[in-house]
Amino acid sequence: MLAANMFSKLTFKLQLSGAASTASAARWLLTLFVFLAAPAYSSAQPADIVIDDFEGDSYAPWRAVGSAFGAGPARGMLPNQMPVEGFLGKGFVNSFHKGDDSVGTLTSPEFRIERRFLQFLIGGGGWPGKTCLNLVVDGKVVRSATGPNVHSGGSERLAPQQLEVVEFLGRTARIQIVDEAAGTWGHINVDQIVLTDREVPAWLPPQDVERTMLIEKRYLHLPVKSRAPTRRVSLIVAGTVEREFDLEIADSTPDWWAFVDISHLKGKMITVRAAKLRRDSVGLNALDQSDEIKGSDSLYDEAQRPQFHFTSRRGWLNDPNGLVFYKGEYHLFYQHNPYGWNWGNMHWGHAVSTNLVHWRELPIALHPDKHGTMFSGSAVVDWNNTAGFQAGNEPPLVAMFTAAGRPFTQGLAYSNNRGRTWTKYEKNPVVRHIIRENRDPKAFWFEPEKKWVMALYLDQSDFGLFESRDLKQWSKLSQLTIPGDSECPEFFEVAVDGDPKQTRWIFHGANGRYFVGSFDGCRFAPESGPHTLQHGNAWYASQTFNDVPGDRRILIPWARMTERDVPFHQQMPFNQMMGLPVELTLVSTAHGIRLRANPVSELAVLRGRTHAIESGAVQPGDNPLSAVTGELFELVADIAPRDARLLTFNLRGEHVTYDVKKQELSCARSVASLKPRNGRIELRLFVDRTAIDIFGNQGEVYMPIGRALPSGNRTIGLSVEGGRATIHSLRVFELQSSWK
Repeated sequence: MLAANMFSKLTFKLQLSGAASTASAARWLLTLFVFLAAPAYSSAQPADIVIDDFEGDSYAPWRAVGSAFGAGPARGMLPNQMPVEGFLGKGFVNSFHKGDDSVGTLTSPEFRIERRFLQFLIGGGGWPGKTCLNLVVDGKVVRSATGPNVHSGGSERLAPQQLEVVEFLGRTARIQIVDEAAGTWGHINVDQIVLTDREVPAWLPPQDVERTMLIEKRYLHLPVKSRAPTRRVSLIVAGTVEREFDLEIADSTPDWWAFVDISHLKGKMITVRAAKLRRDSVGLNALDQSDEIKGSDSLYDEAQRPQFHFTSRRGWLNDPNGLVFYKGEYHLFYQHNPYGWNWGNMHWGHAVSTNLVHWRELPIALHPDKHGTMFSGSAVVDWNNTAGFQAGNEPPLVAMFTAAGRPFTQGLAYSNNRGRTWTKYEKNPVVRHIIRENRDPKAFWFEPEKKWVMALYLDQSDFGLFESRDLKQWSKLSQLTIPGDSECPEFFEVAVDGDPKQTRWIFHGANGRYFVGSFDGCRFAPESGPHTLQHGNAWYASQTFNDVPGDRRILIPWARMTERDVPFHQQMPFNQMMGLPVELTLVSTAHGIRLRANPVSELAVLRGRTHAIESGAVQPGDNPLSAVTGELFELVADIAPRDARLLTFNLRGEHVTYDVKKQELSCARSVASLKPRNGRIELRLFVDRTAIDIFGNQGEVYMPIGRALPSGNRTIGLSVEGGRATIHSLRVFELQSSWK
């Protein structure tokens, strides 16, 4: 009866918050109910004592000190926080108020310890004594517990923990929830603090688990359950940690398999250690070895895999890094979590292409080290061997990256074999901590003064410029601010109207708000801006290639997508994609010098069958594209709107609309001004499985859209409303997959 009553009470509480519908909450409740209902826990067991479940609007009668905990329990994730899961009801303790740098304590009233165990849900930072829940008896901390996270990445999921307190029975105590940590995972989440005599295995203190095996194959496969609790995994050989990362270990059928290339360890014994696993976990039992990537038979053709936007074979992808061209190859490095579907475990992934279209993924270039995980940066060809890294006849490739440790610093790595393997500079960091999370170095060669220049994000909207003769010793030149933009600086020179004797410099941050100006080798002097480079919903943290022949300025963005627009299924073995490569030019306009962005000409290699539509009038009710169907295509149009009110392209169910009166182009809540030229508008539309890339009037409008298109809809159409329009040119190219 007691178990049933408690189950009903907790179910009611979950229903109030909507959490009862989540699979994680249901599993938690089922586990608890099974153990509470077991015969060993008879009605003779005394009732649980709830210390607090944090369902009120304030913390009273608890006492809060500092700013970390806010005025009362949180109702979910706070601004700039990852989604929080695993709490019960509608409220829980969350010390992320004002971010990770806020500190404080939250202390309960006194209570009497009258049960054998103290149980609670806890998540957030794993810093002992700094992000923790303490049991205080007679003014002394006698028991303590932390969340699971100390490295970048991880999960905000609260998980059950239990402290055995039988030796303190009959004594008074307090609970103190502590946040005295700043920086990475400098917060703590707590809910549902209960005194109980019921020892449930799911609540037992987690333990480290190991499995040892002989390495006989190339890949070690790791079972992943997206959004399962994250655990620290170490690969240990002869007492030395070879790799260390966070992993959402699957205790049941995996959503997908991550892999580690362990070919260099063949013939050796390896110990896989997983920290703080539940006592009943069987996750490590599923570890497997093979010479092929699991699921390789469907690689690059999974249901939601983009077919001509770059994605990584496995895991999460974000910012493009180290874009550089050398000896016929474009190198694309990128922020990468090889072991998870979400952001975290930041490595530098690596792929190469000879044409910006067909990419070949190479082994991971940069792994986390003692200085931190590998955040964004850039790469150069050190043609003159200024850093002294060259070994042999070829100039080295040199990568400059942020090591996201405590604190953030900047380091170097180099390659003497065309980027196939990388060695980190033994005297890293080359730029020590400056302020807060200074990061994302963009380095390039400044020929007029024979030196290297680096743009570095500092803090808020501030960026710094630095110089070096050898890539190792850097000194600050100047500082600038871009209102409304931050991180991932980009700084480059472009010819105006194609005239190499007339150039301007462009500076922008991750949002693409750019200034046009001049650079004297010390300071960037803005002449106009900030202007908006793009108008889509899937664009962030772009970078341009160094050393591209012909002074082409080619940009690739991260096509950052939300689950609202592209709800990637968690059983997909990848998440996120890169945007299409575009070529930037500077043109003179009536409003001044502005950037234009057009898809690179190399994309034409994907074109297959062509559908050419006859020129002529389009009336309301017409669809000149009614005979055209397909999954992947490029549409090129030159149309005079004339007296039509709206022009609409229906692209597999998603609409791209031109409002003639407003002179606005729109798609998926994104809007951009597009004025006709001589009464006509020109459009290029690229359609992939999860993207529509829109270019208007030869790059005047650049609108990358992330959108999951229905797999069963292969139709396209053109319609007009309110009057007649005229087609001057309309072609549809069926596109091939870049992976094939």
